[in-house]
Amino acid sequence: MTINQQQLIDWRREFHQFPETGWCEFLTTTKLAAYLSEMGFEVRLGKAIINEEFVRGRQQAIVDAGLKRAIEKGADQNWLDKMDGYTGLVAIFDSGKAGNTVALRFDIDCVNVQETAAPGHIPNQLGFRSQNDGFMHACGHDGHMAIGLGVAQWIADNKAQLNGKIKLVFQPAEEGVRGAAAIAASGIVDDADYFAASHLSFCADSGTIIANPKKFLCTTKIDIRYQGKPAHAGAAPHLGRNALLAAAHAVTQLHGISRHGDGMTRINVGVLKAGEGRNVIPTTAEVQLEVRGENAEINQYMVDQVMQIAKGISVSFDVAYETEIMGEAVDLDNDAELVDLISELAEKETGVTQVAPTYSFNGSEDATILGRRVQQHGGKAIYFIVGADRTAGHHQAEFDFDEKQLLTGVNLYTALLQRLNG
Repeated sequence: MTINQQQLIDWRREFHQFPETGWCEFLTTTKLAAYLSEMGFEVRLGKAIINEEFVRGRQQAIVDAGLKRAIEKGADQNWLDKMDGYTGLVAIFDSGKAGNTVALRFDIDCVNVQETAAPGHIPNQLGFRSQNDGFMHACGHDGHMAIGLGVAQWIADNKAQLNGKIKLVFQPAEEGVRGAAAIAASGIVDDADYFAASHLSFCADSGTIIANPKKFLCTTKIDIRYQGKPAHAGAAPHLGRNALLAAAHAVTQLHGISRHGDGMTRINVGVLKAGEGRNVIPTTAEVQLEVRGENAEINQYMVDQVMQIAKGISVSFDVAYETEIMGEAVDLDNDAELVDLISELAEKETGVTQVAPTYSFNGSEDATILGRRVQQHGGKAIYFIVGADRTAGHHQAEFDFDEKQLLTGVNLYTALLQRLNG
C-alpha cells in the first residue's frame, strides 16, 4: 500500500502545534498512544518502558507544569493514568511468526524556543504554529513522529506479509540526551536483532541520504551545586562561605582541563547561577556544563576531571556540594550490514539523488545508547540522516523543513522492514 504523503504532513503539523519539552510530552504521548492503539499495536507506557534509576534531567516542578498544560489542552486522562508520570511509549507488533525483532526509534520532544512571528514563516502562513509559548518543534521531531506513525500505518496495512516482531520506540527527552538511558535500561530493546534511528535535515539537504555518520561523541551533562553560608557582606563577611566565588573558580578550572591526547574532547559551561542579593554572602550556586569525548574512555576522563575539580573547590572554599548527571550519550559505530542495506535502499528511492557514504557527525545523540544496547546483546544498529531543505538552522525560531521528505523517511524504513521482516 502506498503511504499517503498528505497524511504524514497532517500528522507533522498537528504535533508542531503542541510542542512539549523533555519529560513533559504528556499530550504528545496520549495522541501517539491513541493513534497506535487504533492501528492495532500493543502500547506500553510508563514504568513498563522506563527504568527510573536511569532517568536523567527530569525536574518535577517542570514536569508538573507540563502535565497541567497537557490536561488543559485535552490530554486523554485514560492514557495519562497508564503513564505513571513518565512520557514516551513503545508500540509493539508481533506477527506470531518466527523472524527478526527490529526496533525503530523516533524522538518526540521539542526545544525551548519561541517560534518566530514572521509572516513569511510557513507555520504562520498555514496556521499550524506552536500554541505553547516558549516551546517549538525546531529540530524536526514533529517530523520524526509523523514518520513513525507512517511506518506504523504501513505495518498495520501489511501485517499479513510480515514476520517476527517490530518495536516502535517513541522516545522522550532527546534534547539534552536525557531519555534514552532510561528506556535502554528497561530492557525493552534487549531482544532486538536490528535497531535503526535517523534524523531529518540536520546536515543534509533534500535528496541526500547519509548512510553512515561517524564520530558520534560520547557526552555527559553535569550539574554542580554549591551550598555556602550566609553572612552580612559589610559587617561580618568572615562568617560567610561564598558559594558564588567557589562556582566562579570552578568554571575557570573546568575550562582548564587538559585535553586528551588520544582523541577529541570538549567542555562547555553553559550556565552559572548564584547569589541572593548584593549585600549577602552568596549561599547557593549552580554550574551547568557538558563534556564530550571521542570514545567512552576519553569522555570518562573528562567526567573524572570535572568531579575532581568539583570536590576540590568544595574543600578549598569550605562549601558543601553535590553533582547530578543530567544527560548522557555514547559513541556508535554503525554495523556494515545495515550501512550497506540503507545505501542500497536509498539508491532505489525516488527523489534521492545522492547517497553520501560517510559524514563526521562531531556531535552527540542519545539514540546511540539504544543502538549500543542492541549491539551489546548481539544485535546490529544504524543511525542515518534523511536530508531535507530547511529555512534556518536547527533550534532556531525560523526553523522549518521540506515536508516532502517525510515520505522519503517512511519509504526507507518500510523498505528496511520488508528486507528484515518480510
